[in-house]
Amino acid sequence: MRITTIPLSLDKLLEGQMRFMSENGFEVYMVSENGNNVDKLVKREGCPHYVVPMTRTISPWRDFISLYKMIKLIKRIKPDIIHTHTAKAGIIGMLGALLTRTSIRMHTVAGLPLIEAKGMKKALLVFVEKLTYDCATFIYPNSFRLKDYLIKHGYTDEKKAKVIGRGSSNGINTDYFNLTDDLISKAAALRVEHGIGKTDLVFIFIGRVVRDKGINELISVFKTLTDKHSHIRLLLVGPFEDELNPVDKEVKKIIEKHSAVIHVGYKDDVRPYVAASDVLVFPSYREGFPNVPMQCACLNLPCIVTDINGCNEIIEDGINGLVIPSKDENSLRVAMERMITDEEFRLACSVVAREKITANYSRENIWEELLNEYRLLLGKKGKRQFINERIL
Repeated sequence: MRITTIPLSLDKLLEGQMRFMSENGFEVYMVSENGNNVDKLVKREGCPHYVVPMTRTISPWRDFISLYKMIKLIKRIKPDIIHTHTAKAGIIGMLGALLTRTSIRMHTVAGLPLIEAKGMKKALLVFVEKLTYDCATFIYPNSFRLKDYLIKHGYTDEKKAKVIGRGSSNGINTDYFNLTDDLISKAAALRVEHGIGKTDLVFIFIGRVVRDKGINELISVFKTLTDKHSHIRLLLVGPFEDELNPVDKEVKKIIEKHSAVIHVGYKDDVRPYVAASDVLVFPSYREGFPNVPMQCACLNLPCIVTDINGCNEIIEDGINGLVIPSKDENSLRVAMERMITDEEFRLACSVVAREKITANYSRENIWEELLNEYRLLLGKKGKRQFINERIL
């Protein structure tokens, strides 16, 4: 049973993984909150989806109802493995799995929202996170730096924590993120559509347009740089999220009104926008093992990222991009200006960008590693015999 808080996580973060497990002998059930993309998800993955209402916000009464419904579902399906991903799904799924005595309880950690929290909220989030790990039999941080952080700060121990492969929750489809002639043509059309000149240099950001992604700093730095470099553009691909983690009001006004800032909102297919760009700038405060730098590097973009979990494993400073401190406007400005003025360096990063991703983070490698982990755990529990690599 694969559990995430919202179906978008199953759809985007774990795309293809459930079908792969089904094709290798597993009976897979997907569980999340309801959403518009569920029918498409079920058709693509070839697995049933069950709705358990969950919310990403702190809501004790609604969370209690979610737990009750999760327990009922687990008792009905009786899965051998419950594998959760994302924070709220983690506590609801792992607690439900423990209370129903499911023997293999796996939780993937892909970033820690509590890092940026403060006061009582942080104390509550730390308690919930530790409770999730206590309920789980195995913890899977999706980067080595994140694993080190969890162990160092006492969330879990070395015996319980493991990174699948070289990191990442799902790897990347390197064939899909490949610079084809068709993609180059679409990118050229996008540049014309948005008034981007042939000599303009485009920075791209992909993700939720929120404070914790470093958007306040990015907009401040970019606005200053446009005074000196009139040919630069900033392409923002992702939605505002005003409820949970909004950017400053003044920053939002600049995004909406500045002539050099192009905000296109959420896009199902980001590839044409990446191909229309020259540099990824990703000044996030916290991540697990982000897909965006992998996707952009796979399409030959040099990347500016912050020195945080995951990002500093994907990007090697001075080789396929630049790694800078988070929340540091001056370092961000220096890095962006270097990409603007040092074309030789920028192109050198571009040349090697794809190679590192294909060598370390292909989706098929991650899937095989996870499949082997499932088989290993089932074998230890004496629940399955393996014949011709099928689980019976």
